[in-house]
Amino acid sequence: MLPEVLRKTVKNFGSSSAYVSAKGQIVTYQTLDQISEEIAAWMQTQGLGEGSVIALCLPSSTEYILSYLAAAKLGAITAGVNPRFTDSERQEVLKILKPDLVLSNHDFVWETQGNAQFELVEASDSTENLMRENRLKNLTIEELPQNPDRAVCICFTSGSTGSPKGAWFTNRQLKAISDMDTGGAWGGAGHRYASTEFAHVGVMTKLPWLLASAGTTHLLDRWKAESVLKLINDYRISSVSAIAPQVALMLQVNDLDRFDFSCVKAIVTGGALASPELVEAGRELFGAPWSIRYSSTESGGVGLGTALDADDEEALHTVGRPRSGVAAMIRDEEGQPVARGDVGEIWLRSEAVMSGYWNDPVATDKSIVNGWLRTGDLAFEDDTGCFHLAGRTSEMYIRGGYNVFPLEVETVLSSHEQVAEIAVVPRKDKIMGEIGVAVVVPTDLEHPPTLDSLRNYSRRRLASYKIPEAIRILQKLPRNTSDKIDRLELRGYEN
Repeated sequence: MLPEVLRKTVKNFGSSSAYVSAKGQIVTYQTLDQISEEIAAWMQTQGLGEGSVIALCLPSSTEYILSYLAAAKLGAITAGVNPRFTDSERQEVLKILKPDLVLSNHDFVWETQGNAQFELVEASDSTENLMRENRLKNLTIEELPQNPDRAVCICFTSGSTGSPKGAWFTNRQLKAISDMDTGGAWGGAGHRYASTEFAHVGVMTKLPWLLASAGTTHLLDRWKAESVLKLINDYRISSVSAIAPQVALMLQVNDLDRFDFSCVKAIVTGGALASPELVEAGRELFGAPWSIRYSSTESGGVGLGTALDADDEEALHTVGRPRSGVAAMIRDEEGQPVARGDVGEIWLRSEAVMSGYWNDPVATDKSIVNGWLRTGDLAFEDDTGCFHLAGRTSEMYIRGGYNVFPLEVETVLSSHEQVAEIAVVPRKDKIMGEIGVAVVVPTDLEHPPTLDSLRNYSRRRLASYKIPEAIRILQKLPRNTSDKIDRLELRGYEN
């Protein structure tokens, strides 16, 4: 899928700029094809081929895209590893993957399994020197026969217990996603910017249509609201693609009237809660309609969405209707459909849904039932066919587009010397959608831990977005009749 799309784009738009780094390094589609071919040749000499697993511990850079394309040309499977992960989180992902090759921009110690290789990828400001140590010229790569069921990529999410899970996708699913997003159209995308990490489903499963659009993607060393607004202004970007907290941060930039947003035709967000107040403010700033998207890693990043011409009831208070090619139902705990207006779990079905969780058939069987994906999210459907989110079947919450599971955070902080018991609950936040609140029973009520001490303690083992941003001290945690922590009652202690 990926090699074929790239070849077609090169044929029609080869000299067009595909990626522009924060420092101005330009890579055309022709160069993307050429260098990825040379990297594929190098990979082949390392014994890699169809079915090999390649883990990318790389930032969202041109090197990431080149490596992904090279692997696809060999029929290898690419797994993105979030660069924000700590060493322990990265180790857990690699144990699940059992990769044949790890490409990383920094050295780290990990528990190798089998004949796994590790290669350090050095950054370069020169297009000619991109991954020069991992390229071989004048070696022809045999074109693979088309196989819709060949595995292409693995995107990591987290399960309800906080353990990472790798959703894997084939050519068939990537084609379905591409058809849903492009409608078969090629070219004419203009300029855009990278709004999420490349390890996320938004790039891993959608790279085919990103390539087919022949647009120019501007890369950022680090996402900053003012930098993105400047890109929109300077390159007349027509679509604001973001997670809701990113739009909230854009609204806080000083002197917004220095930017011209008349080019913006749509705002599209997903991955985090967008409040009605935020949607209204965003629409006013950019002078454009806002579409809220609901999906998941497991669904291939395709699910529901509000229409750009929706009325305020749909646009402000729902996550819309199933997108073309997607079926959605609300079901009860037994998997039976519920009456319209009743709350239940969202089940999705489409050609984009993952094949399963990598090396985890048990979790796969629980999540995919007769072709339907159980999302774990609660909602109800109104009389117009729009879906309203109503919570989650687990305690997971979403901070700035990232899933956070309280049990994982609690496990880390429970070993703090001043913590006797701890529970983490979400609290709504205007910027991040939700943040974590640490509800703590201290070992000594006269000398409880501070928020700073908890945050500093957890930084060694948790990514920054998982660390609580507020604290509440209690004499004891509420418990139910089974002597389990009563998380419903805990919600009253979030402030």
